[in-house]
Amino acid sequence: MTTTTRNETTIEADPDLPTIRITREFDAPAAKVFRAYTDPELYAKWIGPRSVTTEIQDWNASTGGNYRFTNSRNGEVLASFYGSFHEVRDGERLVQTFTYDGYPDGVSLETMTFEDLGDGRSRVVGLSVVDTMEARDAMIASGMETGVVEGYQKLDELLTDL
Repeated sequence: MTTTTRNETTIEADPDLPTIRITREFDAPAAKVFRAYTDPELYAKWIGPRSVTTEIQDWNASTGGNYRFTNSRNGEVLASFYGSFHEVRDGERLVQTFTYDGYPDGVSLETMTFEDLGDGRSRVVGLSVVDTMEARDAMIASGMETGVVEGYQKLDELLTDL
């Protein structure tokens, strides 16, 4: 299934810093989008590319909480991820670590801000910080863009049902 959306996803790598900034607007209020980021059942439905299924193993979306999930295709586990929620500010901000099991030394610190744009619209800005430019470039080269863009398209579809 392909979805056309008026909301484009912007992915920017700072040429001088090991960061990635992802910006996306949604035709839904910030509170709904935040819920889709913090409710494990909803998160599993939209995160990642369309070709994978996400299964949540652990999930405690509260300040000091943690998470772990796997991505599978046709029953075969492709990747697993884990992290800690450092700050969960309802409807406004999430700060968490993000680690790919296959590269445990590559912890990313991610901050997502949720902005109400009025008229039932919102914007999410995510900033990921890693320890080296090489790690940042490897994240980008991993196919991250497909997962982010398709995931947000799935989130658009999910938000219409919430």
